[in-house]
Amino acid sequence: MPSRLQYKSALITGAGSGIGFESSLLFAQEGANVLLVDINIAAAERAAALVNERFPDIKALACKADVGKEADVKAAVDLAVKEFGRLDIMFNNAGIMHPEDDHALNTEERIWDLTMTVNVKGVWYGCKHAILAMRQNPADETKGLRSGGSIINTASFVAIMGAATPQLAYTASKGAVLAMTRELAMVHAREGIRLNSVCPGPLKTPLLMDFLNTPEKRDRRLVHLPMGRFGEAIEVAKGALFLASDDSSYVTGTDFKVDGGLTSCYVTPVGEPALQPPASLI
Repeated sequence: MPSRLQYKSALITGAGSGIGFESSLLFAQEGANVLLVDINIAAAERAAALVNERFPDIKALACKADVGKEADVKAAVDLAVKEFGRLDIMFNNAGIMHPEDDHALNTEERIWDLTMTVNVKGVWYGCKHAILAMRQNPADETKGLRSGGSIINTASFVAIMGAATPQLAYTASKGAVLAMTRELAMVHAREGIRLNSVCPGPLKTPLLMDFLNTPEKRDRRLVHLPMGRFGEAIEVAKGALFLASDDSSYVTGTDFKVDGGLTSCYVTPVGEPALQPPASLI
């Protein structure tokens, strides 16, 4: 049985850790060549080396880019096309949650601007240059390759529901990602270019754990999680794999929630957590 991403190529931002790293491994496992993009080039290089070690039949490369700079994003997309011949999958995953992000009265303008630059402009630049590249993709029936491509943007559950723990710039930025993704999905649907957002719930990743840097902050979230646990980055990566593959060929403009039921929750179950991560994820 062919791998789900066989003969395809992917660019993943924020690939040095967390969701981006797990997605790089998973996409490579499913047959895709991968360009791992991160502002931390050392992390991207370590991740790419591990991908190449585990999957020697595919090609994984590291690239340094600040997604808040359009020239960097364009250069990364151009590199992927040059090295792989085409770009089938763009995963705009890089983002920040600044520890000084607060509510409307306390958030400083510099924090707001930085968050919007990375989380919103970075996604816009990634979509823009991926669309330009995907317009050039020819269909190849012998390899099962379609024209167009799949663009996945990392949003968040906070773009869908409100919270009393203030992180205004981050929340607003992720709401912008949802709106932008929906509109671009409609504009480019007839070009064979699909755009979807993935909305993770609270995850056990450095991004969130560094933000929730006290037991009190972590417990404040855990009490609201129906499953009683933080998610794992690999669980979001598996959602991204579905959106990247032809399994989701009739899916575009969606807000794909991987949140353990959080956004559907009113009252959480009582008792001990009933569902732990599968052993393979730990």
